[in-house]
Amino acid sequence: MRFAVRSVLLGLALLAAPALAIEPGEALSDPALETRARALSGEFRCLVCQNQSIDDSQAPLAKDLRLLVRERLTAGETDAQVRGFVVARYGDFILLKPPFKAGTLLLWGTPVLALLAGLAGLWLAQRRRRLEPAEANPLSPGENETLSRLLDGGGQNKPG
Repeated sequence: MRFAVRSVLLGLALLAAPALAIEPGEALSDPALETRARALSGEFRCLVCQNQSIDDSQAPLAKDLRLLVRERLTAGETDAQVRGFVVARYGDFILLKPPFKAGTLLLWGTPVLALLAGLAGLWLAQRRRRLEPAEANPLSPGENETLSRLLDGGGQNKPG
């Protein structure tokens, strides 16, 4: 029972860990602006971590970007204006969900190309295996003689 309680508490602590990325001094006093800032911060990739949003990252650059987002929102910019500014400054790579366009085609197409390359490799390996002769390592003359003797004699030794 204690193990189950500890496991649940550990799981809850791990779920709360991303919320610790934002320091108390970063939060805006206006709850509506803070909600917008958190939503925008969740869309931007941390350029240091690259697997986390700036909202979840504790990297100094992520903190700077969170502050930049909050600064621009406080100045009265819309979400689209803030997003446009950050993308203009850092490129589409900063977006966790980059738009599908010519500049990001390779980004979106790479997983598909990797899958197709893997399938083609498997197909070629299967084909090569079928085309190879069955006897890749022929027997030596001595092994052939022993095999013939065993097959002719039924595997029994005949007295000589």
